[in-house]
This record gives sequence, structure tokens and C-alpha cells, in this order.
Amino acid sequence: MNDRRVSHLDQIVDLLADEVLARLDARRATAEPSREAVERTPKPAPAAGPLARRAEPAAATPTEEAVEAAIPELEPEVLVVGPSHASRLMWRLVLGLLVAVVLINIPFNRYGARLATAMPDTASLIVRDGLVVTEEDDEEIYIYQDNAFRWISSMDAFENLGLTWEDVHVVEDGFLDRHEIGTPVHVLLKCWESPHVYRLEGGVKRWIVDIETFESEGHRWEDIHTVSCDYLRGLPDGETVPPDQGPPPQP
Repeated sequence: MNDRRVSHLDQIVDLLADEVLARLDARRATAEPSREAVERTPKPAPAAGPLARRAEPAAATPTEEAVEAAIPELEPEVLVVGPSHASRLMWRLVLGLLVAVVLINIPFNRYGARLATAMPDTASLIVRDGLVVTEEDDEEIYIYQDNAFRWISSMDAFENLGLTWEDVHVVEDGFLDRHEIGTPVHVLLKCWESPHVYRLEGGVKRWIVDIETFESEGHRWEDIHTVSCDYLRGLPDGETVPPDQGPPPQP
């Protein structure tokens, strides 16, 4: 996949270089003098007959100034040297640098991740605790913890882990298929006036119906964040945990 991206970038650079060279050739062509402009003035036709020769007065010897005035002034030809291989290579390098600068600053996805951290060489990518990745065509983000990649289920969980977008590495599709997937990373919320615990997942709150489900899902009590009930009520309701347990209670 990296080879296809490099090949595509080379094609873009080649097209830009050809366009620049074509414009330079067009400007040089307009500066070249026309060959028709340097042709000498044709000689005057001879008299029609002997009668005309007798009536023609003797021609005066032309002076040097008259000869110079009769000859049209010739402009020196401009020697145009075609672009060398070195100059073409220089244009390729300059245009390639400009394209790279533009691409690096283009937002890569809706969260604002940029190509500066995109598509690393996964063969040299060290998989270790704390590594954060997202596949090229998937916006879900995973963190490597306890020998497995764990899905970070919300932006609140992402920020709660103290992560920034500079920590996220964009990898090729199928990268996560080669690794074990662990339990997701969730943010657990409750408010002071209510005993109910909710799991924030994908922008919605999911009510955890009982303690047995709470523990079977691998949640820990110390992961619960207490917020205002108004904030909790403002979050949209999602499916209960486990599903199909009726409408969730309002905090």
C-alpha cells in the first residue's frame, strides 16, 4: 500500500514538472526572432527594355552611409538551450517538497488527525503498551494494553487516557486482524443524586442494569466518574447493558 502511495505521488510530481517545463518552453518560443524578419530586401527588377536604359540617368556611386541604411538591421539570434536532466531533477525535487508540505497539513479524518502521523512502516512499528493506532479506512481508535488492542469507545475515554492526536498512528487496513483484541476502554458515569451507572459509548450513555453485569463486563468501581445529573440527562440514551432491558431510568 505504501508503494502505491509513493507511485501516485511520483505521478503527481511528474505532471507538475511537465507543466512547468511546457510553460517555460512557451515563453522562450515567443522570445525567438522570426526567420522571415531577417531575410534581406529583394533586388529591384531590371528595366523593361533598351529604350528605358537610354533614358535612365547614370547611377551615382552609393556612399557607405547609404549602403548601411539600405541593409535592414538584423537582430542577433537567441540561443535557446533545452532543459538539462539536472534542471528537470531540480524541478521534481522542488515540486515534490511543495506537495509533501501540502499533504502533511491536510486533515486526515473528521477528528483532525493529519498525515504527519499517518501510514508508518508497520514492519518497523513497535507494538508495546500505550501504542495508539487507527486503521486507514476506520475511525475507531485502539490502544495496546495488557497484550491486546482495546477499542477506545468515546472521546471522553480518549481524553481521560491523556492522549492527543499526535499519539495516534494510522496503519493499513487489516493491521488489527493480526493482533488480539481486548475489552474496550469505556468511561463510566453517574451523578450524585442517582445510584445508576452508565457507560459512555460512541456518544451515547448505556445503563448498566445491575452489579453482576457491571462485574462481568470487566468494569472497576474506581473507573466511575461522578458528574452533574443535568450533564448526564443531556446525553442521548443508548441500548442497555445487557440489551433489551427496557427503557433506561433517568438520572
